[in-house]
Amino acid sequence: MPYERLEEDIRMMKDAGINTVRIAESTWSTHEPQNGVFDFASIDRVLEAMHKADIKVIIGTPTYAVPTWLVKQYPDVLATTGNGPGKYGARQIMDIINPVYLFHAERIIRKLIHHVKDHPAVIGYQVDNETKHYGTAGGNVQFQFVKYLKEKFATVEELNKAFGLSY
Repeated sequence: MPYERLEEDIRMMKDAGINTVRIAESTWSTHEPQNGVFDFASIDRVLEAMHKADIKVIIGTPTYAVPTWLVKQYPDVLATTGNGPGKYGARQIMDIINPVYLFHAERIIRKLIHHVKDHPAVIGYQVDNETKHYGTAGGNVQFQFVKYLKEKFATVEELNKAFGLSY
């Protein structure tokens, strides 16, 4: 965000009748630039400016854009899709059931929400954005699918019958 024009952006929002904004989405690497190092200064700046302007804020979770450090330390957080192993670059490229991803995503969400929870401008939270499977077809998905099938069907024969595989 070009913070040097924050006041101008707020003026334009007010002129347009905007009274609520959503912030903090897709910003994980800004708020956790290194593993376990958190910096919410940019959020504080925006919250204070919005509060001063009487604009309410919904805090979004930043987890659909994984930070570079996470992928460098744990490359398997990237989704394996029908096109093969994931490559870093775009947002929404993670394996959303990868245990490492889930641990770090929960950690940044908890830190962020704890940091902003008492700010008077904050009126709510948006938990993720555009939640979907991101084309994931890797080992974690396969494992979870087999686990689901074993829980749903008592036997292989029962599974085969349900899917029309009994000949």
